[in-house]
Formats: sequence, structure tokens, C-alpha cells
Amino acid sequence: LRELALTNIFPGDLLTKNFGVSRAGRVIFYDYDEVSLLTDVNFRDMPQARSHEDEMSAEPWFYVGKNDVFPEEFGKFLGLDDELMDTLLEAHGDLFEAKFWRDVQARLRSGEVIEVLPYNHG
Repeated sequence: LRELALTNIFPGDLLTKNFGVSRAGRVIFYDYDEVSLLTDVNFRDMPQARSHEDEMSAEPWFYVGKNDVFPEEFGKFLGLDDELMDTLLEAHGDLFEAKFWRDVQARLRSGEVIEVLPYNHG
């Protein structure tokens, strides 16, 4: 996800079934119908609930626009067990914060070309 973000790509649908690993060890994203430019997405922090009823509501009690994304909610869609989720959060917890995504957007909008290096196979 980080490398996609740095190249101005947001996959949209983060279900693990949409990702795979090639024989060469590269991560592959399969579901292109929800791909968008990272700079077109509105990354938001989750609003604080105003009441207990808001917290328990099955539907959002706040406005959600077409391009709004709440990184704090990513974990609900990944389908990882607790141990894997803890490992992911330890290594890449910033991906679950709107600030990370907005910071990358600012860099991209400023015209910065962000270098993405391949993984070390050693």
C-alpha cells in the first residue's frame, strides 16, 4: 500500500482477496475497478461520536462523501486475525492514520517525484 501511495495510486478495495504474491515475491493487486489517483481521495480522521447512540449506530451518523476514506477503518476490511493485524500495525501503523495519506498527497501535489525502491531480496 505504501508503494502504491507513493506512486499516486489508491487501490480502494483493500480486501486481502484482491492481493497476491507472484513467484518472484512481488505483491500483485488484482482488483482494478476501484483504483483511483491518491490525490483524488479525501482521507479523513474518524469524527468523535457525540453520543452512545452514535457509537452503536450501524450506519455513519456523519456525512461521508463519495471520495472520503477513513484509514482508521482499514483493519475491518483486511480480514486478518489478531496476531497478523498486530504485526501489520507494528510495522506499518502509519497506514491506518489519515495524516500519512494526506502527507503523501501534499508531496505529490507539490510535484515531488517519490522514489520507490525494490525490496531487498537478501
